[in-house]
This record gives sequence, C-alpha cells and structure tokens, in this order.
Amino acid sequence: MALSAQATDFTIQNKMPVSVKLIYLGLFGVVLFLAAFFVPDPVFGILLMAAGATIGFIALFTKLGVIKQTRAIAKIHSTVSAFVAMDASPSFVTDRDGQVGYMNDAAKERFAESQGNSLATVLRDMFANPSAVLFRMQNKAVALGAAREDLVTRRGHIRLAVHQIDGGFLWRLEDMGDRTVNSRGAEGLSLPMLTASKAGTILFMNDAMRQLLGGRVKTLDRVFNDLPITSGQEHEVAGKDGTLRTLVAELHGAAGRREIYLLPGALTDEMSSSSQFFDNLPVPMLKISPSGLVVQANRLGRKLLNDPMSKETELGELVEGLGRSLTDWIADAAQDRGLKRPEVLRARKSDKEVYLQVMLSRIEENGEPMLIAVLNDATELKSLEAQFVQSQKMQAIGQLAGGIAHDFNNLLTAISGHCDLLMLRHDQGDPDYSDLVQIDQNANRAASLVGQLLAYSRKQNLQPEILDLRDILSDLTHLLNRLVGETVTLSLSHDPGLHPIRADKRQLEQVLMNLVVNARDAMSGGGEIRIETADVSMSQPLERDQVKVPAGDYVVVKVIDQGAGIARDKQHKIFEPFYTTKAVGKGTGLGLSTAYGIVKQSGGYIFVDSEVGSGTCFTLYFPANDKVEAPIKSAEQETRNPTLKQGEGVILLVEDEAPVRAFASRALRLRGYTVLEAENAEEALKTLEDKALTVDVFVTDVIMPGMDGPSWVKKALIERPDVKVVFVSGYAKEDAVDNQASVPNSVFLPKPFSLNDLTNTVQQQLH
Repeated sequence: MALSAQATDFTIQNKMPVSVKLIYLGLFGVVLFLAAFFVPDPVFGILLMAAGATIGFIALFTKLGVIKQTRAIAKIHSTVSAFVAMDASPSFVTDRDGQVGYMNDAAKERFAESQGNSLATVLRDMFANPSAVLFRMQNKAVALGAAREDLVTRRGHIRLAVHQIDGGFLWRLEDMGDRTVNSRGAEGLSLPMLTASKAGTILFMNDAMRQLLGGRVKTLDRVFNDLPITSGQEHEVAGKDGTLRTLVAELHGAAGRREIYLLPGALTDEMSSSSQFFDNLPVPMLKISPSGLVVQANRLGRKLLNDPMSKETELGELVEGLGRSLTDWIADAAQDRGLKRPEVLRARKSDKEVYLQVMLSRIEENGEPMLIAVLNDATELKSLEAQFVQSQKMQAIGQLAGGIAHDFNNLLTAISGHCDLLMLRHDQGDPDYSDLVQIDQNANRAASLVGQLLAYSRKQNLQPEILDLRDILSDLTHLLNRLVGETVTLSLSHDPGLHPIRADKRQLEQVLMNLVVNARDAMSGGGEIRIETADVSMSQPLERDQVKVPAGDYVVVKVIDQGAGIARDKQHKIFEPFYTTKAVGKGTGLGLSTAYGIVKQSGGYIFVDSEVGSGTCFTLYFPANDKVEAPIKSAEQETRNPTLKQGEGVILLVEDEAPVRAFASRALRLRGYTVLEAENAEEALKTLEDKALTVDVFVTDVIMPGMDGPSWVKKALIERPDVKVVFVSGYAKEDAVDNQASVPNSVFLPKPFSLNDLTNTVQQQLH
C-alpha cells in the first residue's frame, strides 16, 4: 500500500499543472454562463450562456479523463514498484523531468542521502556529466521503448538500463565490476587521497576520501582547518563525523598538481626522526643527495627497482637511459633547475624490462638541499610509445620507398629505353654492343633493387597463381645447394598431401632464398638447414607476437637452422628494413623485410623462434587453396618473343617526364605508329578538342602535375568511348590505378618498361 500511495502521489504531482489549467478553464465557463443573465441583448446572452456551458462541460469531461489516466498511471507505477522492490540492483522511477518518484530498497541503501533529488544528482558521484547520459538514454527510450548503456565509472563498470512506462521511466543500475582490493589507480586505494591544483581547487577525490568527508568538496579549505599543508605533519581534517587529526603526505606532480594522502596514526617525535614514515608512503620514492647518492628508498621504491638498497647506492647503478650524465641532471635539480620536466629512465637491475617516469622535487634537510624522486612505472606507456614510433617509422619509410620507386623507375625507363634504341642500331659484332649490354643489365639490377624497396612496404606488383610448394622447392633445390656451399647440408621434408597455395612464384622463391641465405650465414662452422612443409588445420585462432591468425586451413613452411640464434631483445626488430646483425658489407638489412612484405602481401604470416646458441626457426603460414587455375601466360613471357610487325594507328602519348616521353615516342614511331605528344593532361584534352582528329590509343602516365591520368582519360572517353588506354606508372599498380577498373578497355604497364614491352602492349590493345 505504501508503494502504491507513493506512486500515486508521484503521478498526481506530475499531472498537477494540467489540473490547475482545467480548473481555471471551468471557472471561465461558469463566469461566461453567469454573465449571460446581465446582458441586455437576449441573443448575445444566449450565446454567452451556450459558450459558458460548452467550456464548462469540456473542462469537466477533460478532468474526468485526467483522473482516469492518473489512476491508470498510478496503478502501473504501483505494479512496477512492487516488481522491482526486492531487486538487488538499485532501481528508480522518474518523471519526464528526471525527478525521482520511487527508489527500491537497494537504491535507498546505496544512495541514502539522495532521496527526493533528481536522478542526475543521485548519480553525479559515480561518473562525470550524468545529465548528458540520462538525457541521451531517455530520448532513445522515448523512440524505441528502452535503452541500455555500459559505463565506466570511478568504481568500475556499470550497466544503466531505462524502460519507458506511462507517465515516466524505470531505471535500473547494475554493477558489472565493482572496485576490488587489487584494482588499479587511486580509486582502488583504501588510503584517502585527493588531487588539487596549485590554487587549492580539488580536481579529484578517491572513494575513501569521499566517505571520510561525507561527499565531494571543491576546495582544500573545506577539507583542512589548518592550511597551508606541510608534508609529514599532522593536520586537522573536517570529516563528516567531526574534526580528526591525521598525518598528511603531499607529492608535487606536473603542471603544479598536488597529490595529498591522509595516513593513519598520529605523528610522534620518534616517527618523525626515523624512516618509518618515508618507508610507508604509498608511492615509490627515493631520497637523493646532490652528489647522486640514493640516501633512502621506501618499500615500494626498492620493490620497483628490484634492489634492497641496504646502503647508499649510486643512482647510476639503478637506472640508465637519460641521454646525458645523471650527475649533471641531479646537480641541476639540486640548484632548482629542470624540476618541472619528468624523465623516463630504464631500471638496470629488474629481471624484465622496466621503464620509470622520474619526477624530482627539491627539499631542504638540516639546511642542506636534498632531492625527492617520485617514481611511476612507465613500462606500458613506453611500450605503446615504441609501437607508435615503429608504426610512424614504417609509414615514413613506406612513403620514402614509394617516392624513390617513382623517381627511380622514371630514370630507369629512360636509361633502359634509350639503351634499347641504341642496341637496335648495333649488332653483336659491334665493339660498343657489349657496353650497351652492361648498361641494360645494370639498369635491370637497379630495377630489382627498387622492387626490393617496395617489397617490404607491400606495394610491389604481384602476379599470383596456384602453386604447389613441393614443385617450387624441387626446382629451387639445385640453386639452394649452390647457395649454402659445401659445409652446410640442405634437407627437405614434405607433407605428402600438401595443399596448393596462391602466391607469386618469383616472389615466393625470393623469400625462400633469403631465409636459406640467412640460415647459412648464421652457421659459420657448418651444419644442417631443414625446410619442412605441412598442412595445418586450426579450429581456433592462433595469437602470438601481437598477431592473430584466423582459424582455417594453412600450408606451413619452416626453415630451421643450427646457427648462433637471435637474442630475444632483437627478435622484434629483424623484420625492419635496413636492420641487420651482420658485419658492415655483409648485408643490406633488406632480406627479412622483403620476405615479410611478400608473405604479408600474399595473405600469409611469418614468425620467428630463436634461442641464442640453439638456432632459429622461421615459420610461414599461407592460406591453403583448393582451386585449380589454368596457367596464365604472363606479360614477361609474351614479351620474350615480340611481334615485329609494323604498327598502324594514332597514339596520344601523355608523359610529364621529358626523357621518358622522348624514348616512348621514338619507340612507337619506329614501329610505324603516328604519335601525338602531350606534357600533361590539360594539354592532352586541348589536343582532343579537334573533332576531326582520330586517336586509337591513349598512352598516359598516372601521376602527373595537375590532373592525373585516370581523371583526364575519363573525360576524354565521354566523347571518344572506343579509344583503348594504356596506363603507365612508376608506382605499384594497386596504388596508382585504384579506379582503373572503371575505365573500359584499359591495361596497366609498370615502369621501368623496355621498348618491346611498350610496343607489344600497344599492339595488343589495338588488336
């Protein structure tokens, strides 16, 4: 009955403004009805009487409807209240303005001091800006009938749910992970603490402090009766149950912030003169002399540094990595210089890699300057920073590789192209022919180097096909045996039912050769290199080295050696470009990074397992492929036997690099084509304004100043839809012509290309 009455009162109060309006409306009708008896004009009197009666009846019937609706809403609220009364989770019934009309027993127990307030006021100590969250959820409940959100609060995770009911909303608060003894951060401390600004404004209070004070306060003068605070001394605290005296520890952080802790017990003279107070501080701290000696370390400081420090210790024996002399750093701090900037150092004696953020504060002890170092474990932060730096570095090198590839491919196209033109005018008996062959071969070697640079960034052009690894390794065996030499034995082991994979044969051979050569170099005294293949079916995803391999069928290749091994702290760097452990002149550092890029671009994964002195195992995972594809004749195979028929047709050549344009135009004219040249897209479109001009093929660079190749070609094809297109670029196909599929009758020719590559591609487009 009490619940029903409470819900009824809540509803009637909610509807009261409407009731008042109806009363006023009824009174207005009565006034009109009575005024009719005092009007001399009988017709006007009858009209007033009718209007008054109508308004009165409308007010009466509306009032009856409101009473009926109010009772129905009260009944619903009573039913809802009875339903959630014994719920272990706090539940509330609110009106549309957020005013709490009902709280179940769990809510009353948890929010005893908040009854009668709005729900936003009740929840303000749990998370920041509750009004915005409640407003958002209430609007969603109005639209959908219900809403739910998971929120992170100072005490853990909560789930807040709301359901729309007639006349209001039902809210339910469910704890998903309350603060425990082992929870991290200041909120998990049983020790009362707060964070304040330099001006005394309180920025944060943990749960223990809020319970001590009876709620949240905004300034320090509401907490302490005897400001200013002196760290290590007793102070009076204005608690909710009266004034109490307690020890206060104050630590200074960045930007003038102050962390203030209330310590249990009274401060005696004996404690003041001993190390007990310092040792029990809840943060790792060191006391350092101006000469760099660690005079004292508290319990958490000794634990973090993994050193008992039973005697005075040089700071340099405990930490490293400042980038300058630790003695100079300490001396500057002792003279009140550089105190505002924290430094990140590495702990020397920890059994694992531990990074520390160190903040120095200057104090005076017996008239002599001393330094207090506050330590924070920054290992996770440093790890995230290293990952970010690594990502940025790889991105920067990838951009560099793309730029190098573009510029070098233009240069190599001009070099090898003009070399091809010269070789057409010299036969093999000519004394200059051998020099031209050398130029051509070295241009091809340079093109191969550019391909390596693009490989690790996964931007090289691949020609994937269905491959059987057993056939690949069988064909490679003779070459690999020559590579490993006489002191190293190469053995192969295959799964008899090995599935095929889809990859670029030439690139896959490059990966295997790189791994075998590295294995050979790691065994200076000889040994055995084993290459094993096997089918693996994984029902669960494989997670290792911060990589997740999805479940499925894979073909696994292992390259195992008995070499010197790779140190654990270097294993995460070996796939970086230009990183090598070999002596100067023994390697470029591109081998493993190239292998990594090729494997990843082929949809695979590569991992390394190594122990110093026990050898190394590289494991490659390739998705198994059951498809059988007919062998496709590659462009390279087609150009080995070029057709030397004279060409007929008009070619519009658009290339911003003058040497490349000069070579390409001469090459096409030698084959009998009519060539129109343009330096950029705008010039090409201007040439095409001549409607009488017939063009059979557009040969255009992709990346040019101003309008790019695909853009101008799409414009030109509106008026000339039957023209064929050849795109050329020094960038990889995937990056350069993302929208090539939308250009009909187009093909891609990567730079550097030879005279035969260009002329045969054009001829294939024409025929």
